[in-house]
Amino acid sequence: MTVVREIDESAGDEPERLASTDAAFGEWVAPHLSALWALAAHEVGSAAADDVVQESLLRAWRRWSTYDPLRGTARAWLVAIVLDRSRRHRVRRRPETSVPASTELRDAGPDVAMRVGIEQAVRGLPARQRQVVVLYYLADLALADVAALLNVSQGAVKAQLFDARANLRRLLEDHDG
Repeated sequence: MTVVREIDESAGDEPERLASTDAAFGEWVAPHLSALWALAAHEVGSAAADDVVQESLLRAWRRWSTYDPLRGTARAWLVAIVLDRSRRHRVRRRPETSVPASTELRDAGPDVAMRVGIEQAVRGLPARQRQVVVLYYLADLALADVAALLNVSQGAVKAQLFDARANLRRLLEDHDG
C-alpha cells in the first residue's frame, strides 16, 4: 500500500517537474538561439532556418540528459545538433538557391551587396576553411570547441582560420575589382 501511495504522490508532481524542466531548458538554450539560427540560415537558407532550429531544439530537449559539460560547452553541443539537422534537411529537400542578379544587388543597397559578396567568398573557400570560419565566426564557438567538433587540434583550427582569412581577403578583392 505504501508503494502505491508513493507512486501516486510522484505522479501528481509530474506536470510541475516537467514545467520546471522546460523553463530550465529554455533558460539554458536562450543565450545560444541567435547563433543557432544564424548557423541554420547559413546551412539551409533563412526560409528553412526556423524549422531546422525548431527540430534541433526538440532533439536537444529530448537528449538534454545526455549532455556532458566535460565533453564541451553547451553551445558546441547545440551547434553539433543544428549541423546534424541541417544535413538531414538538405538530404530531404534540395534547396532552391537563387543568387540575385548584380542589378538587383545594386538596387538593394551597398550593405546587402557586401553581405552577399562575403557569403559568396565564404562559399568559395575550401571545405575545411569554410567549416572553421562558420563555426568560429558565425556559431561563435571557442577554438577548443571548434577543434573538438572537427576532431582536430586547436593549432590546426588556428592555421585554417589564418589561411581562410587570407583567402577571403583575396576573394573579396577579386570581387570588388
